[in-house]
Parts: sequence; C-alpha cells; structure tokens
Amino acid sequence: MARVKGGNVSKNRRRKVLKEAKGYFGSKHRLYKTAQEQLFHSGAYAFRDRKQNKRNFRKLWITRINAACRENDISYSKFINGLTKAGIEINRKMLSEMAIDDAKSFTALVETAKKALNGEVNSAKKVESKKVETKNTDNEADLSKKTLAELKEIAKEKGIKGYSTMKKEELISSIK
Repeated sequence: MARVKGGNVSKNRRRKVLKEAKGYFGSKHRLYKTAQEQLFHSGAYAFRDRKQNKRNFRKLWITRINAACRENDISYSKFINGLTKAGIEINRKMLSEMAIDDAKSFTALVETAKKALNGEVNSAKKVESKKVETKNTDNEADLSKKTLAELKEIAKEKGIKGYSTMKKEELISSIK
C-alpha cells in the first residue's frame, strides 16, 4: 500500500499554525508541535485575561476615585453611599474621568454626596433633568434623531406597554 503524507492540506494547516506563532520565543515559532501547544495556551490566556482586564480597570477606577475623594475629605465608600442616597447614578469609569479631568464638578458631586449622607437631599437637580428630557421628547424632529435604545428608554419611563418589540416609527408615534 502506498504511503499517504497528506499533501497540501496538511502543509497548509501547519503553515497556518506557524504563521500564527510568529514572534514566539525559541522553538515555539519554528516547530509545529510546540507552536501548536503554545497557541492552545495563548488562546486560554487571552480568554482568561479578557475577563481579568475588566476587573483590573474597575480596580484602577476605584483607586482614582478614592484618591480624589481623600483630597475632598471623604472616603470612597461614604462617597458612593452618598451618591446612592442622593439618587445619582454614574458609573465608576465616568467618576474616574471626572476626578482626573474636571475636579470642580467632582468636588460638586462630593458635596452632594456629603449632603445626602447628612440627610439634606437636594431634589431640585433631579426635577431639572426630568424637565429637560420632557422638552426634548415633545418635539417630533428630536424624536426622529434619537436612537432606538433612547426611544425605548423614553417609552419605558412613560409606561408604554410592548415597547421592547416596537420598531422606531411605532415608538415615535406612541410616545407623542
């Protein structure tokens, strides 16, 4: 019986593995078997680290927020608790950016959080933001410029049933 080597198919498969392993150290980019093993491990590391990356960034944001809070004489945990009591929903990434780029507005948030912790919740700011939203939703031209997700959020606030399955045109007509 004749010997079968696999021909082009095997050669192309091996070439593809070696091409992906370019830049690896030592035999891991030269020899097919070790290159293939390293690619398996690399894939596992990449999958694991995509998850860890999210954790690492959250830790970084919290560290930055904590440093900015300490400059304003409040701890991180009290600051977050104060924001929650004041009804301010802002994610840690944006808080971190504010702490770095816009110290004045971050200080204003700290003051709001301190007031909320003392029981002095200022609800006037909440009312202003809702008034701005209702002005934008009344105008039909503004509604057509909004994205589908924004329209669904408005429909949810207004209590419209079945908004999640509606198309953009249907949402605009039901919001009016």
